[in-house]
Amino acid sequence: MGERHWRGGMWLEDFEVGTTIRHRLTRTLTETDNMLFSNMTLNPQPLHIDRHFCERETEWGQPLVNSLFTLGLMIGISVNDLTNGTTIANLGMTDVRFPAPLFHGDTLRAETTVLAVRESKSRPDAGIVELHHRAYNQDDILVAECRRQAFMKKRPA
Repeated sequence: MGERHWRGGMWLEDFEVGTTIRHRLTRTLTETDNMLFSNMTLNPQPLHIDRHFCERETEWGQPLVNSLFTLGLMIGISVNDLTNGTTIANLGMTDVRFPAPLFHGDTLRAETTVLAVRESKSRPDAGIVELHHRAYNQDDILVAECRRQAFMKKRPA
């Protein structure tokens, strides 16, 4: 692997299929995180914002962390290690799953496996990387995963 972008991101040429990166950042999720995200996205789902509802009417007995916050955090944790300064755009996400719940007080860690790398057909200075992101709680239970396609810069000549 060559020298990274000064912000820390990897260039297209640095991604190797089959490589798994365990990201260094972790994050404990708070009730405030969940409330702010749910309110900012205008999501009034009581499953995320109403403790009494959850205690009385759900199988969980407590609020669930908003799954879209979990998705964003999982990908965000990967940025410093993979794409900071070198991504052009997110092209899409597929196979998004949340196989186990995430609760206030849980700590999220993430890892990413490189699934595919190819040069762009239309831009000689870029290419596409397909990544498989996975997030686990503090007990190493898988709580989220997705495949993501990122449009990445090649190393400058």
